[in-house]
This record gives sequence, structure tokens and C-alpha cells, in this order.
Amino acid sequence: PQPARWKQSRRELLQCLERFLRALLTGDPLPAPAAATQPAWERFLACCHGQGLLSSADSQAGAGRYRTHAATSRPLYVILDDNFYYQSMRYEVYQLARKYSLSFCQIFLECPLECCLQRNHQRSHPLPDQTILLMARKIEMPDLKKNAWEQNSLILKSFDCTSEDNEQIISLLTTALENPVKQNEENTEQKEADRATCAASAVHQADQTCRRIISQTMKDAKDKNVLPSEMKSLAEELNKLKAEFLEDLRQGNNLKKQNQYFDPATSIISSFQHEATNIVNKYILK
Repeated sequence: PQPARWKQSRRELLQCLERFLRALLTGDPLPAPAAATQPAWERFLACCHGQGLLSSADSQAGAGRYRTHAATSRPLYVILDDNFYYQSMRYEVYQLARKYSLSFCQIFLECPLECCLQRNHQRSHPLPDQTILLMARKIEMPDLKKNAWEQNSLILKSFDCTSEDNEQIISLLTTALENPVKQNEENTEQKEADRATCAASAVHQADQTCRRIISQTMKDAKDKNVLPSEMKSLAEELNKLKAEFLEDLRQGNNLKKQNQYFDPATSIISSFQHEATNIVNKYILK
């Protein structure tokens, strides 16, 4: 199956960024992207033009080709402003910095859920509250103790900005510039990130399977003449159950069974199937 549109957009942006970084470091003209990524590339070029980072390449390079013309005598900061709610998303950027021996740092804005909801309501086009609640559950803060690659991170209280925050940000940027990521850093952090990526993949697969189970369970309930007025309650119970089971998997709960290790995703799905059957039976056997 094709990846979700937001995942594809994220991938295209990182590809555009890498193409720009490579041209910046080698002095070569920016290479043209594949046709599939052309819209993203055009938006990226427009952004770079707005920052004064590009100039037209010489005529022999071909029409529509550009050279990076950022002054190499001064630091160039590339700011990726995004939720980056999974550590694995941020690790992709770290890997890019390591590949080209660039500096890397993170600023995480910590904000209470109530404040997020209030700010969202003040937007001209607010998101549904459920989207904010879901993001609050999913977001993974930098873990400076566990992940060596997240050491250059700063966590700020986003509801109470002070002049001291500016000083901390400048200090963070200075430290990052003085300590670019080394290409040959073979690491425990890669193993941790790979483990996090595998965990996220397991949760995704379990989520897809649970959705199919719910769909089939709802069909069975309808075939067995569960009242339409009760179908909504059944769906709510099943989706609540799914959320609880996936959170268990995400947190690494239930990793043992009779002192034997086993695939937690498989166990979660099996248990979910059993519990879903119990729930639907309550409605069918009324």
C-alpha cells in the first residue's frame, strides 16, 4: 500500500533538504528531482529564494537550475518547525546531519494540554479538540538520559517565555555548531532509535489489524440484528478498547507470559480479538 499522504510529504521534504545540503557542500548546481516530487521541490525552492539562498546557475547548467549561494563564512541554520511527535521522526533528521557531518540540536516547547486547547480555539481555523488530545498522547519528549543523539536538546515552557530562554537558545546553537555530528559515530543511540522505529511499526501494524477486527465485529453485530441505536455504543466501546490495547503495546506492557518472551504485537491482537468478542456478545445476547 502507498504511505499516508503526510508521510509521503515528510519524506519528500527530507529529500529536498538533502539535495540542498549536498549542493551547498559540494558547490554543484542543485540536481533536478524525480517528477513525482516536483511540487514539493518547487515549494522548497520558493522558500530558499525567499531566504536569499539561491542564485541562477550558469547558462551551460541548463534552464531552471540553481546554485546555492549562502555565505559559507557565516553559520547557516536550517530550522525544521514541526511537531516531530515521535523520536523516530527526529532521528531521521539527526541521521541526515551525521551523514554530512553537520550540527544538530532540538528545541522542544512543552505546553500544558489546557493551554494547547485554549490556543487552538483562538486560531482562525482551529483543529478539532480530538486532534490536540491525540497529539498530546502521542508526543515523545526528548530523552536526554536514554538517547545520546538527543543530548543537544533544550526543553522550554512555551507558555512562559523569558529573556533567559533566548540566552539558552543561543548557548544551544553555539554548542551544536562547535560539536558537529561525526559520521563514524557508531552507537548505542542508533540501536535505540532502530528499536523505537520497530516499536512504532509494531504499533502501526497492530492498529491496522485491530481496525479490521472492529470492522468485522461490527458487521457480525449488524448481521445478528443488534439494534441500530446500540451500534454506536458498540463502536465506541470497541474503539476505546483498541486505544487501551495499543497504549499497552506502545508502553511495552505485557511483554512476558509465563516467563517466556513472545511477540507483544501478536499477543495484543489475540487478546483484543478475545475482548472484542466478549463485548459484542453482550449486545447480541441481550
